[in-house]
Amino acid sequence: MQFIEALKLKSKLFFLFLLITIGLMTVGVLGTMHINAMKKNIDSLYFGSLIPVTELNDIIQTYNNGLESTLFKASRLELSPDETLRKIEESLKNIEAKWLSYSQRFKRDEELVYMNYAASEIENTNKYFLKLYTYVKKGKSLSSLNINTLEKKIFFVNGVIEKLINYEVSIAQYERKKFLQNYEQTLKQLGIFLVLIILAVLIISYYVFRSIQKDQTQLELATSRLKKANKKLENVSYTDVLTGLHNRRYFNHIYERELKRAKRANNYITFMMLDIDYFKQYNDTYGHLEGDFALKSVAKVLKDRLKRPSDYVFRLGGEEFGVLLSETDESNSAKLARDICDAIKARELKHEGSKISEYVTISIGVVCCIADDALDDEIMISRADEMLYRAKEEGRDRYVITSNVSRAKAQIIEDDVLIA
Repeated sequence: MQFIEALKLKSKLFFLFLLITIGLMTVGVLGTMHINAMKKNIDSLYFGSLIPVTELNDIIQTYNNGLESTLFKASRLELSPDETLRKIEESLKNIEAKWLSYSQRFKRDEELVYMNYAASEIENTNKYFLKLYTYVKKGKSLSSLNINTLEKKIFFVNGVIEKLINYEVSIAQYERKKFLQNYEQTLKQLGIFLVLIILAVLIISYYVFRSIQKDQTQLELATSRLKKANKKLENVSYTDVLTGLHNRRYFNHIYERELKRAKRANNYITFMMLDIDYFKQYNDTYGHLEGDFALKSVAKVLKDRLKRPSDYVFRLGGEEFGVLLSETDESNSAKLARDICDAIKARELKHEGSKISEYVTISIGVVCCIADDALDDEIMISRADEMLYRAKEEGRDRYVITSNVSRAKAQIIEDDVLIA
C-alpha cells in the first residue's frame, strides 16, 4: 500500500517537474521577446506609480484647505451654518473617496502595516470632524472652537499621510533604478539562470521525494513552533514597547474579564488612573529622550509595587497609566496609591518645569468598590477619570479615591496629607 502511494507521488512529482520545466522555458522565450518592450514602458510605469502620491496629496490638501480652513472661518463666523455643513460633508466624502482609491491599489506586505495604521488615524480624525459637523447641525456655534486642538489634529494626520507619500516616492525611485541596473545583466544571464533553475528543480524534487516519510514529524514540529511563535506575537501585540507594560489593547481585553470575575465572587475591584504631572513641560525642558526615561521610571515603580498575579499595570497612552487590582479594599487601595506617589517622587527625577515640586510627581484617581451586577463597566473608568481630574485641581502630587460608582455625584474621600 505504501509502495502504491509512493508511485502515485512520484508520478505527480514528475508531472510537476515537466510542467515547471516547460513553463520556465516558455518564460525564457517570452521574456527575451518582451524585455525590450518592458524597458520602453518602464518610464510610463514609473510615473504611473506616482498616482497614489497625488491621491495622498489631495487628502492632505482637503484637510488643510477643506476642513481646517472651513472650521477656522466658521469659528470666526465668516461662514453660515449651511455653508459650513456643506463644506465639511464634501471634504469628508472627498477624503474617503481618495483613501479608498489609494488603499485598493497593490500594496507590499511591509506597507500594509503602516497603511492600516494610517487608515485608523484618518478614521479617528474624521470622527473628530463628524462631531463638529453634528455640533453645527444642532444649530450650535463654533465660535468657542479650540483652534489649537484643530491644528494639532490636522498636523498629526498630515504627518501620517506624508510618511506614506515619502514611502511611495522612494519605492518608485528604487524600483526604476533597480530595473535599469539589472536590465543588461538580466538579459545576459537569463539563459544561465534557466539552466540552473531546471537543475535545482531536479535536485529539489529528488530530496523532496526522499523526505516524504519525514513530513509528518516535520509538520508536527512546525506546528509546535508556530504555536510558540503565535504566542510570542500575541505577547508583543499586548505590550507597550517603551515601558514593557501592558498596552491599551490588553487593557480593553483584560478589564472586562476581571470585572466579570469580581462580580461573580462579589469581591473588591480597584481601578487607578495615573498621570505624570506637567509632563508636557518636562518634555519641553529636557527633551523626548528624557521624557521616555521618565515614563520608564514610572513604569518601574509600578512594576516593583504591584507584583501579585492579580495586579495589572497598563500604559494607557502618552503619560497616562492604569492599574487594575482585585481583592484590595479601599484602605489598602488608598495606602497603595500614596505609596506609589511617594515612591515616584523619591526617585528624585529633576523637573524644573513643574509648578508643584522640583521632582517628577504623579496624580492618581482611584475607584474602589465591591463588584456586583449593578456595577456599570464604563462608569468605573469614568469615575476614575473624574478623581484624577479632582486630584489635579487640588494641587497634583496626590490621589483622590471614591467608592461611589453611581452616575450621581460621588462622595470623595481625599488623602489628608498633600505633598506641596
